[in-house]
Amino acid sequence: MNCDFYVDLLRKMVAIPSQSGNEAEVATLIGDALHCLGISFARLRNNIVAVNLAFDKSKPTLALDAHIDTVAPNNGYTRNPYDSGTDPDVIYGLGSNDDGGSVVSMIAAFKHFYDKIMPINIMLVLTAEEETSGPDGADWLYSPSGPFAKGGDFVMPSWVIVGEPTKMCAATSERGLLVLDGLAEGVSAHAARGGGENALYKALDDISALRAHKFGRISPKMGEVHLNVTQIQAGSAHNVIPDRCSFVVDIRPTEQYGCEEILDELQALCKSKLSARNLSHKSSATRDDSPLMKTAEALGIPTFTSPTTSNWMVIGCDALKMGPGDSERSHRADEYLLRSELEGAVEKYIDFIGTLYGNTLE
Repeated sequence: MNCDFYVDLLRKMVAIPSQSGNEAEVATLIGDALHCLGISFARLRNNIVAVNLAFDKSKPTLALDAHIDTVAPNNGYTRNPYDSGTDPDVIYGLGSNDDGGSVVSMIAAFKHFYDKIMPINIMLVLTAEEETSGPDGADWLYSPSGPFAKGGDFVMPSWVIVGEPTKMCAATSERGLLVLDGLAEGVSAHAARGGGENALYKALDDISALRAHKFGRISPKMGEVHLNVTQIQAGSAHNVIPDRCSFVVDIRPTEQYGCEEILDELQALCKSKLSARNLSHKSSATRDDSPLMKTAEALGIPTFTSPTTSNWMVIGCDALKMGPGDSERSHRADEYLLRSELEGAVEKYIDFIGTLYGNTLE
């Protein structure tokens, strides 16, 4: 397949700032590209959803899911994060690897199957707000009150391939995400006089307890639950005993624990009040008897457990995560994607879908 159109689309995507919550312009660009390809689609908020021409609600549906938003560029960039460069073999820039490569290669694979008669449906799902787990992206699309569950022109998919940079290996499980806000409260006083009750010290005691804590249940696939305290804030002046200290805990659950269970276990260790930002971002795993798993095995695709989260954590059906690029480049300076990675991804997606349904579908 000639991928010039898709490489050019990715370069244009890179040139548009599209941080989470600011995807309108890049969504318009992608919509224009779909029009050029003859693909009909719906724009749902800043998400783009399309189905194959022979879409039939009585058939099972495979969704190709990737996200169109990015994080903010970090200060380490040595080149313009919105300039993809002129190297014909490399697409530089913010979002090229995470997750533009998956977006454009999934569009190419979707186009390949768009007008074919198949025993299944193919649905293209390009989402907003993935990087911040925002309320108007996948959280809404796949929710019980979202457009997939309500019927209409779409259905809740039977299977999902989540496009993320995995070197086109298949992540058959991924950790969840639980973010806790801790708040220690004390009594303010003048630092020179002593007295009061130092909320910072309370928080440090709790942080020490959290750091030392080991969760009892170990996942056969993922190992231990990962926990890190990543932020702390206290004090208004050098001479004032702080009466409040806040801190943030980043937790990556395995399938052995629910988020509420982790919250309860950690709260029992702490005097600080712990509050969860979201309790629904669960750990995910592909079913052992899944057609997705069997297809990966048939094609000899290596499988692994992903340490990073994705839209998968809000998807209720069977899924796996697979896309071009390398997760090590994500959220780092001077992000890039190789043209060969994009081209290889298109071929592998097409092979995967054809093998999944036992059809040649040339």
